[in-house]
Amino acid sequence: MNLLASTEAGPGDSTADHRQAHRRARPRGTDGRLGGGGLTGLGHLLLFMLRRDRLRMPIWVLSLTALTAYFANAIALVMDADTLQTMTVFAKNPVMGLITGPGYGLDDITVPRFIVGMYAVFLMIGIALMSITTVTRHTRAEEQTGRAELIRANVTGRHAQLFAAVILTVIMNVVAGALMAAALQFSEADPDPATSSLLFGAGMTAVGCVFVGVTSVAVQLTGFSRAASGMAGAVLALSFVVRGLGDMSAVAGGDLDWLSWLSPLGWSQQTAPFTLDRWWPLLYSVAALVVLLLISLTVQSRRDLGAGITAERPGRTHAGRGLSTAFGLAFRLQRSTLIWWSLGILVMAAIFGSFSGAMAEGADGMPEQITQLMGGPRGIVDGYLGYMALYMAMIVAAFALITVGGLRSEEQDFHTEPVLATAVSRGGWMASWVTVTLLGSAWLMLLAGIGEGIGAAASLDDWDLLGPTVLGHLVQSAAVWVLIGLACLLYGFAPRLLGLTWIVFAGSAVLSLFGGLLQLDEAVLDLSVFNHIGQYPAEDISAEAVLTFLSITVVLVGAGMVGFRRRDLVTA
Repeated sequence: MNLLASTEAGPGDSTADHRQAHRRARPRGTDGRLGGGGLTGLGHLLLFMLRRDRLRMPIWVLSLTALTAYFANAIALVMDADTLQTMTVFAKNPVMGLITGPGYGLDDITVPRFIVGMYAVFLMIGIALMSITTVTRHTRAEEQTGRAELIRANVTGRHAQLFAAVILTVIMNVVAGALMAAALQFSEADPDPATSSLLFGAGMTAVGCVFVGVTSVAVQLTGFSRAASGMAGAVLALSFVVRGLGDMSAVAGGDLDWLSWLSPLGWSQQTAPFTLDRWWPLLYSVAALVVLLLISLTVQSRRDLGAGITAERPGRTHAGRGLSTAFGLAFRLQRSTLIWWSLGILVMAAIFGSFSGAMAEGADGMPEQITQLMGGPRGIVDGYLGYMALYMAMIVAAFALITVGGLRSEEQDFHTEPVLATAVSRGGWMASWVTVTLLGSAWLMLLAGIGEGIGAAASLDDWDLLGPTVLGHLVQSAAVWVLIGLACLLYGFAPRLLGLTWIVFAGSAVLSLFGGLLQLDEAVLDLSVFNHIGQYPAEDISAEAVLTFLSITVVLVGAGMVGFRRRDLVTA
């Protein structure tokens, strides 16, 4: 009636009456502002996200808790006081400062201090990855697929979805931190006091929450979920490297220890549970979360739904010849990721290799079991380079699994169906994507070998190390390829189970990195795909293992292609 009345009124009153009627008709709280209106529908969205993650959330949380409990109980059972003292020599090495942390409390080592000093950083990486994937899943991925637009068509505020994702992920971090603290407190390590265990869990939560903020900003910058996850992952990698350089300098008595305070991982490590028990470094994490959330809200208020803050470059009018084939398209889609990983791997490997001189200088003080861990009595430098080849293979395996997962993302984002509508067959498309991934992982291992070999040769002035180091890294590609084959098999038959490859990868990495220290049986250690080829140049390369892995890869990829040809697309 009001609209009708305004229509019948004179032309001078029509515009004002229309505006007044529109303001009355518009649902309250949908103006996009943060105060009240911008959060309309927050509760319903949070409940919806909790339901979507009813399986994913407990899997992440319980996996991190189980890993904490395993470390705490296994170390306490296999290490006595004498063993801990010998391990102190190893932990005080600058290279271990680079990998694990500053090593607080090593002068008066205890089992809880050893656990926190040696293994906490790996748990931090796990909880950070949980945060990155969860925030991306419920924000940018929803916009990319168009589901966020359907949600915004209802009575929901501009910031409701982002806030719901942040709250959900913070809840996951708090629960994970509390359970990890409980797992440590009630373990065979018998930690004391309980507040130190609580501080350990709070440090884990703090790291996860910082990367909630990092990812909330990343999803505003780009229109693609994989790019947003890549940005946040790059920040995580940079945080690890910066912290490592600072901690290495601190262990070696250098003057770059301040670098550790530039990393979110370093803030939690500087709390030093069971040694200094400092709570105040966590304030940096809280401040970072608040600042990052404010930035993300500001940016989100100024961008369109579905778009990133950075403008997308217009494509060429005509595609190049390389895009006329399935292989060319697969390479084009993976090109930017491969370039950034190549740069990161090369720099990281060169840094690791440059510390070969420090390993050589500290070889005299190494306990025998550590020398064996590094590859036997042939030389601590060869052992270190062989061990780092294994370590780099694990990093490259993460790239490989992420890239194979891109097959499912392409299918879910309705990109695969148009490709298959052309003359490209299902087998041809999958084979092209997987071939690029296989070659890309081998390329990254080659770069890792070159970078580490150059760094080691330069630090020791022994260029005979370059060739063996490159070969030792390159042959580890076979272990990475087995994981690629497993991912292809799951994608072909049951793409929803693709996450199981990460469980296999994590289990293999844990067994390879810590199985020897935990004195596990050889049969258990052999369950890791990284334990069969040999850590060359310290150990001989097992040609049988390499050929077996290559054969398994061919079978798994072939079986996955058969499954992909027979199942329906998710868009069908």
